[in-house]
Amino acid sequence: MQSRILRHFLAVAEHRNLTAAAEVLHISQPALSKSIKQLEVSIGAPLFERHQKGVLLTGEGKILLRRARLMDVEYQHALAEISAMQEGIAGTLRIAAGPVWVSTILPPVISKFNQQYPGVKIYLDLGVIDTIIPALLEGDIDLACSTLDFPSHPEIHSETLIQIRHAVVAAAGHPLAQKQRVRAQDMAAYSWVVLARDNVGFARIGAYFRANGLEPPTLAVETHSLAMMKIVQAGQFLAHLPHPMLADAAKFDLVPVQHEGTFWESSAGIVTRATPYPKNMVESFKSILREHLLHYEAAPDQN
Repeated sequence: MQSRILRHFLAVAEHRNLTAAAEVLHISQPALSKSIKQLEVSIGAPLFERHQKGVLLTGEGKILLRRARLMDVEYQHALAEISAMQEGIAGTLRIAAGPVWVSTILPPVISKFNQQYPGVKIYLDLGVIDTIIPALLEGDIDLACSTLDFPSHPEIHSETLIQIRHAVVAAAGHPLAQKQRVRAQDMAAYSWVVLARDNVGFARIGAYFRANGLEPPTLAVETHSLAMMKIVQAGQFLAHLPHPMLADAAKFDLVPVQHEGTFWESSAGIVTRATPYPKNMVESFKSILREHLLHYEAAPDQN
């Protein structure tokens, strides 16, 4: 049912007079009569009985009036909710992000965003490139924060905000932990713990060892970031983490391995779907994140 015809029906039912209803709707009486006739034909039943002084609802009309009022209320609520979402003051903002973002970068950003837009609920999911990008393309998330090591895509817009270096970590008691300089062949002798489905991370590990003339090491465990640190803590494994997460790693008695060469450095930032009509809440979140990272990059030992 078209919202225009619904409004016409409600006006006639309220005023019980076509002329009065037409004046309120700012349309001609013939146009209103035509609209009501279209509605009656669509429903397949008369909605009004015509009298000299106006119109009365039929039994079918009374049924439609009861439901139409509910429909109109829900329609008005929907318009209000859509307007609030477009203004960035209500709704749900769905974000997927890599471990370094979830653990160190986004918490203060989310706190500030919530203070400014308390009506917006944030859904934050942990992921890696190979899970984040498909979710973004499917429309399951509105915004992603991650490294930008993925091929360009016409439906995706990325914005570099920060450079992140990765460190190799091990338990404090690991044989390599106390050495001042560790060779690639020394690290190749140990098994690694990695993030689940992190094909980009897998490729980076392999690239480092192949650059040193070695085959990639054994990947022993795939899991999420918290379990990864606990597993590395409990055995003679190696793992790689972004430098900003080293403070979290230290809580698990993990230390960086002083290895030769650069292990992995990459651009990171915001990823969104390319659209001519971005959501205001998305743009507001991005603005707060950009401002936060200006101070974040200026802090020592963050990259």
